[in-house]
Amino acid sequence: MTQTPAPEDTAPPAPTADGLRGSDLVDWDFAAAAASRLVPPGPRTVRGEVEELVAELRQAAGTAVEPVASTARMSTPPGTPAALVVDRAGWIRANAVSMGAMLGPVLDEVVGRKRAADEARARSRGKEAAQVGPTAQRVGSTITGTEVAGLLSWMSTKVLGQYDLAPQGTPRLMFVAPNILTAERELDVVPRDFRLWVAMHEETHRVQFTAVPWLRDHLIARARAVGTEVMPEPDQMQQRLKEIVTQLPGVLRGDTDITQVLATPEQREHLAEITAVMSLLEGHADVVMDEVGPRVIPTVQEIRARFTERRKGAGNVDKILRRLLGMEAKMRQYRDGAVFVRAVTDQVGVDGFNQVWTSPETLPRPAEIADPQAWVARVHG
Repeated sequence: MTQTPAPEDTAPPAPTADGLRGSDLVDWDFAAAAASRLVPPGPRTVRGEVEELVAELRQAAGTAVEPVASTARMSTPPGTPAALVVDRAGWIRANAVSMGAMLGPVLDEVVGRKRAADEARARSRGKEAAQVGPTAQRVGSTITGTEVAGLLSWMSTKVLGQYDLAPQGTPRLMFVAPNILTAERELDVVPRDFRLWVAMHEETHRVQFTAVPWLRDHLIARARAVGTEVMPEPDQMQQRLKEIVTQLPGVLRGDTDITQVLATPEQREHLAEITAVMSLLEGHADVVMDEVGPRVIPTVQEIRARFTERRKGAGNVDKILRRLLGMEAKMRQYRDGAVFVRAVTDQVGVDGFNQVWTSPETLPRPAEIADPQAWVARVHG
């Protein structure tokens, strides 16, 4: 299976007065290397099966372009990179780079706030603020990198495809070949149809972010802003952990959401804004793939039915991890977003729905995802 290319060189975050940078809090290179060692390579294959899979996924990516564009009535500008087919280690490396680029400014802000608070306290006592030594920095970043490695390793076995926003690199569509092979075997579906079906969904994401030039920067900026708000101060971490442990039984039962523990009411409102956009993106991709499906994928109804069951999670451990990582909320995004897209399209047509891409102001608000008529009234009057 092909590997992801080396990430583009990017400027590191600015260090604080004591030389500590936000990126120093996580050793992303260590996390990627450790996760790649932890993750199983994928299902057993016979000679030539991998090459055939990679070739067919590339072909499916190309086949999906025209029907998705015509169904969504959105076009991608020329020159966008072709899709990559990667193995699990390739997905891990790409996402470690993207996560580091996304979270670097967030962690920088947290470190800066901590540094400023320490300096203010030290000045009030007539002392100098304590410095973080290089050894402590390395040990701390390695420990955190180990925790991130476990997360990346588990997630790399679940993702079928992804449009990588690459906050400080080149956005690109990826397909994780071993996971697609595993899924089609578990579902017992026609491989060619399933691969094309997955390609339709991911191609819609590529169209969303390339046909709407402001969307990628808007989503990255909002995610960073909310991340900075939600991220606790270092000296508050212990108290926050106690709160999480107290609420953990409810999270595991599905009675509450992890964000109810991690965020204040105001922060949850900001999280809800991002969730509304993600619901739009995922729901729109699901609707487009199902609209295109019958024309080019003979077994689309069978695939949809079986895949919907698969999204519920295979076992108890899998379901617990999904709840802890907020992936249950992502499953709701597919459902709620698709209901919103279909309801709006029924009222104002595809072109009327596409007004949603006009500007950040025309994106659905959290309440409008559950009340599509409210969005229609606000945007179309």
